[in-house]
Amino acid sequence: MILCCGEALIDMIPMPTPSGVDGFVPHNGGAVYNTAIALGRLGVQTGMLTGVSTDMFGQQLVDGLKTSHVDVSHLIASDRPATLAFVRLTNGHATYDFYDENSAGRMIGPQDMPDLTPDVTALFFGGISLACEPGADTYASLLERNARDRAVMLDPNIRPGFIRDIARYRARLERMIALSDIVKVSDEDLNWIMPAPLSLREKVDRILEMGPSLVVLTRGGDGATGFLSSGQDVQVPALKAQIMDTVGAGDTFNAGVLARLAELGQLHKPGLADLSRQVLAEALQHGARVAAVTVSRAGANPPWAGEL
Repeated sequence: MILCCGEALIDMIPMPTPSGVDGFVPHNGGAVYNTAIALGRLGVQTGMLTGVSTDMFGQQLVDGLKTSHVDVSHLIASDRPATLAFVRLTNGHATYDFYDENSAGRMIGPQDMPDLTPDVTALFFGGISLACEPGADTYASLLERNARDRAVMLDPNIRPGFIRDIARYRARLERMIALSDIVKVSDEDLNWIMPAPLSLREKVDRILEMGPSLVVLTRGGDGATGFLSSGQDVQVPALKAQIMDTVGAGDTFNAGVLARLAELGQLHKPGLADLSRQVLAEALQHGARVAAVTVSRAGANPPWAGEL
């Protein structure tokens, strides 16, 4: 099982109303939630570990996981509110206003973390859950306890507006990168992590030196490049699509990559350390294919395997 550890929230998506003024429709979302949903729909055994509210939005999130065949036994329920993200779309690209104070997801602590059973063979971390304390420290501790025998993918998906203490965030992120096998970053993420005047390739090499076997660098419509610790790299183009919006595009790309690596029997530490360019290319192409479907429809609505 791939256990996706991080935020689940409600994306409030603008929609026209009969009066001509936009209203907001609640869609399930959150970077880590979107990845879990996409993995479940792609037929991969997947679970979700997060704090979830007992309110109406929390129930909507749980129902969404179950409908997409995601295991919910690791959810941590509380009566705190759900996180809401109000989305603004400009030419199909999304910006967000988050409401996350004292939320069920943000306030989880180390005492809430379960002992992971052997059927959890891979872990995925990412999103705002890596920036918002105390939950961020809780996820970092979970990774530190469980990284030795499990494959780990990390997607920081950095949102500077959530980072209150930059030095503390950077230190936590560096510890998590060092324990990860796959690190996926956008070009914007990479430039934030390493603001030094270096080329993107030099910055990727710095990340690889920290410990990962693979760094995946995405550049929106310019596609993605995978860099192996062996020094080899593979570039794949983004697939053309009629874009409705970009909500969840990167998250479903992650799911596509993980799904294909799992299908090919490579989603474990030795397999990722010895990954071939051919397998990497297949995984990246599958990620691009899944993401292309997601951007063609409103909100984070990943495809089912049969739709591919």
